[in-house]
Amino acid sequence: MRKIALALLLLLASAVTANATSWSEREVNLEGELFGTLAIPDGEEPVDAALILAGSGPTDRDGNFPSGRNNALKILAHELAERGIATLRIDKRGVGDSIGAAPEEEELRAETYVDDAVRWLEFLEGEARIRRVVAIGHSEGALLATIAAKRHEVSGLVLLAASGRPAPTLIREQLAGQDLPPGIAARSEEILQSLERGKTVADVPPQLDTLYRPSVQPYLISWFKYDPAAELAKTNVPALVIQGTRDLQQRPVDGEKLSAAREGVTLVTIETMNHVLKVAPEDRAGNMALYTDPRAPLAPGLADALADFIAKMTREEKTPAPQTSSPSEAGGTPAPVSK
Repeated sequence: MRKIALALLLLLASAVTANATSWSEREVNLEGELFGTLAIPDGEEPVDAALILAGSGPTDRDGNFPSGRNNALKILAHELAERGIATLRIDKRGVGDSIGAAPEEEELRAETYVDDAVRWLEFLEGEARIRRVVAIGHSEGALLATIAAKRHEVSGLVLLAASGRPAPTLIREQLAGQDLPPGIAARSEEILQSLERGKTVADVPPQLDTLYRPSVQPYLISWFKYDPAAELAKTNVPALVIQGTRDLQQRPVDGEKLSAAREGVTLVTIETMNHVLKVAPEDRAGNMALYTDPRAPLAPGLADALADFIAKMTREEKTPAPQTSSPSEAGGTPAPVSK
């Protein structure tokens, strides 16, 4: 694990912006079933590419959901394209233009999304100009990217605003802050424990139906069995974990657990960045307002941290590291160590 500060990355931002690459994007699909947008720098030379996987629920390729637009992933894709990196952002199965591929809810599994991610990685590799492929996952998409990276070779892995703890731990933490009636809280814990054992529950109180409805329980069981840090430990490519200090959904412990999972993982903390990757005020209402503000820019330094991580992999591939080098040095630009 290595933690780095963002200061040097911010110093690079003005130079990168001044030399922005021209680019274009086009719609792509997998057999007319799954759909996405490929943004690629203009020209004929080989380029690196990133597959961007969105977070949980009905979040589309741009980072938007039915109750609001923030365009976080769309803006990120465009900023990476300006830095010479191709990106593929996708509508996952059952969302956006991929709505027609939706299975019945009781048939959906976390592995369904992983299978699709692997297909998209193969698609990117088939593009003539693509040189290396990195998997980028945001929120729950970070776990999916990690599992996909175990099944299909990638050059690197980026986890944005990701959980470092199993999903049941997060659910317990979130429910603890909702002041549930004692009886409902106790029943929630019983249901959680049953799902952790892989067993569905028929009797769900109306107050908990949105979270534990019978049709979604098979998906929850498939999700609950994964520990994000343990899954990251099973990968062996350079990995970058990026976390914001004003993320209302993930805590500092999540980034710490992920970055400590194995050697070769770099943790970058971006001050004032929230869960949708934008600069947020201290108050919760102002933070949440950014979830539905497509005009707000991304947090400064985010795209530069990603571009620098990918560029470093390119440099290391051209110039093999000495035999004595530490694997913990994979990813990120050397900078003052965060305390």
